[in-house]
Amino acid sequence: PRVRRAPGPRAPRMSPPPASLLATAVAVPLLVQAVSSPAMAQDFSAAQKDALGVIIRDYLLKNPEVIEEAIQALEKKKAEESASAQKAIISEKSGVLFNPPRQVVLGNPKGDVTVVEFFDYNCGYCKRALSDMMNIINEDKKVRFVLKEFPVLGQGSVEAAQVAVAVNRVAPDKYLDFHTKLLLGRGEANKARALEAAAEAGIDRKKVETELSNPEVASALEEVYALANGLGLTGTPSYVVGQTVVPGAIGHDRLKKQIAEARCGQTTC
Repeated sequence: PRVRRAPGPRAPRMSPPPASLLATAVAVPLLVQAVSSPAMAQDFSAAQKDALGVIIRDYLLKNPEVIEEAIQALEKKKAEESASAQKAIISEKSGVLFNPPRQVVLGNPKGDVTVVEFFDYNCGYCKRALSDMMNIINEDKKVRFVLKEFPVLGQGSVEAAQVAVAVNRVAPDKYLDFHTKLLLGRGEANKARALEAAAEAGIDRKKVETELSNPEVASALEEVYALANGLGLTGTPSYVVGQTVVPGAIGHDRLKKQIAEARCGQTTC
């Protein structure tokens, strides 16, 4: 007699996935390939392109978080690329950035951490940043600051910066006094105001005016503009602390934190 085997369990029947999901699963990879390969995009007919557009639009409307995720990923990628480019510039231009013969150095000349500040004499935030710098210099005897005149707020700012460079060449020991008087003074900073601040700081005004015609004054500002452009700086104040670019008036506490991180070589010390 024949032995009949008991029938095994049947595989459960699965409902077929929605047609729209299948179409999307096919369409999205195709779209990615088309975007990355213009030649492939040309192979699609007009009807196929329209169909892909409808499918993808429908998918994104039902899953809008995908757009947010894509934007976040793009922003992260751009930030990483920018930081990488900035570090390359900092490394390439480290000499003129951290040990410039044309700009003033404050604090400890042999400090273990250098803070480079790009500033404009007509920048309100730079006025506040002055007290941040002075407090840190008084608190931290191992930090050094490099000040770079970066006039971005009009002709008056350019004139004030030119006078500042001339002052540093004529009387470097009196630069900080001049710098404070001009930066914290009332009204627009320009050539006239800058020359007044120089006189108030006890600097020979005629020597400063004579020095303004020295080509080195223009070269000093051009050097700063080139550095700022390479680092992607567009406003003031902006800082370079160690190997990190820090835009904006970040305040005493955060600036102090950046210095500590640069000192220990980590984001958390």
